[in-house]
Amino acid sequence: MTIKPGDTLPDVSFTVPGEQGLEQVDTNGFFKGRKVALFSVPGAFTPTCSARHLPSYVEKAEELKTKGVDAIACTAVNDAFVMGAWSKSVGADGTVTMLADGNGDFARAVGLEMDGTKFGLGHRGQRFSMIVNDGVVEELNVEAPGEYRVSSAEHMLGQL
Repeated sequence: MTIKPGDTLPDVSFTVPGEQGLEQVDTNGFFKGRKVALFSVPGAFTPTCSARHLPSYVEKAEELKTKGVDAIACTAVNDAFVMGAWSKSVGADGTVTMLADGNGDFARAVGLEMDGTKFGLGHRGQRFSMIVNDGVVEELNVEAPGEYRVSSAEHMLGQL
């Protein structure tokens, strides 16, 4: 079943690239007590994700924060090393927290997994965004296959 506004995020762990190496964070700790702009991409270094999706959140970070967002986070079914390298390549370090969902546990738990096996991608997370306030989903925006519109930072700004 797909998560919906009003639902609390499931308790799932992510791996993040940290100063001391890889670190584990869970949804309860990461989202507790703050408003987070969370977005998911099908994969790091993929064309739309690298050219438009992640850059939109880097470019609009200050505007999101002036509208009450405490943190911006990106998740993908990639490992933390790939997420860290991708963050550096687009200048997102220090602006967007990269939450590696290496095994797809989060994507499955929120009901937003996609099957990309016919493209050689395996199982991934769908392209979506959500506003999460103290662990509760306030807004959820799920893209139709092949689209990039409602999960953008620009769309999210209109929801805040």
